[in-house]
Amino acid sequence: MAIPSRKDQSQQAVERIRAERAKGESAENLAVQLQSGNRSALARAITLVESAQETDIIKAEQLLRLILPHSGKSMRIGISGVPGAGKSTFIEAFGSYLLQAGKKVAVLAVDPSSEAGKGSILGDKTRMNELAAHPDAFIRPSPASGALGGVARKTREAIFLCEAAGYDWILVETVGVGQSETAVHSMVDFFLLIALAGAGDELQGIKRGIMEMADLVVINKADGDNLPKAKAARQEVQRALHFFPELPSGWIPEALLASSLEKSGLAEILDAIDRYRQHVKGNGYFEQHRKEQSRWWLRETIQHALVDLFFAQPTVQQELLLREEEVLRQQQSVSEAARHLIAIFRK
Repeated sequence: MAIPSRKDQSQQAVERIRAERAKGESAENLAVQLQSGNRSALARAITLVESAQETDIIKAEQLLRLILPHSGKSMRIGISGVPGAGKSTFIEAFGSYLLQAGKKVAVLAVDPSSEAGKGSILGDKTRMNELAAHPDAFIRPSPASGALGGVARKTREAIFLCEAAGYDWILVETVGVGQSETAVHSMVDFFLLIALAGAGDELQGIKRGIMEMADLVVINKADGDNLPKAKAARQEVQRALHFFPELPSGWIPEALLASSLEKSGLAEILDAIDRYRQHVKGNGYFEQHRKEQSRWWLRETIQHALVDLFFAQPTVQQELLLREEEVLRQQQSVSEAARHLIAIFRK
């Protein structure tokens, strides 16, 4: 088993302290502190909803019931891209730009989890020093823990908590490992894809499915000697976007340039997002999409709960080992073994 790094151990210690504090206060008191904009209360609330303990789950549901009427007023932005595209540095620059415009910004950064040691890097906070120090910004790194789409299972609930705390821009940074980004798209209003210059090579590292969901593609690191390549890449991406199916929102995706180092292109990106928001609120898609997202997450949550129940059932656990051996020895097909196990669970 991998030994947790000092950074991981420190983060785990902080989470334990938050969890203990959250246990000692009522959901009502936590909701009041949360709505007052208390960042410490927000951190404790997210720790509470991420907990797998039954008592915490019940309290988290009470908390969410209290704050839901005060949520929903933010602009939710999903930010994805291949590793090394500069997602964190872009979020630092764009988040700071929003702060200068008088906005309150929350960043939910999902770090990749280690399959071997079950630890995670949780380094986004250290890479966003300017945002982390600002009183109107909140950064929460959470381990992905194998969740589909590179987002933590409780990211959606964390969005609601941030909105109740008064943050009007929620930036969700995904792992960006090329998985299906359906989960991300189903919790945000606007999907922004970060790409790198390479005169077309960057398209090979991006899954077509992700490109088809993008409302905006940003060619990052468009500065210095890399600027000509970035301009060429933008033209290539813009051409590629025209061949994808029309988005349900009716919005025509764009490709823009940005430099997190020079903080250039940020105004154009914000303008594109504002134009998108006006477009989808004007044609009714904004509210319709959020309702569809709620329906999708209800079913997704039920599926996760049923899977957990299935594997936690003692009879299933015992029979599973036997069926696995038969499948490995090719004495039974996978579908037959699965059907048998499901029949046991249903009884």
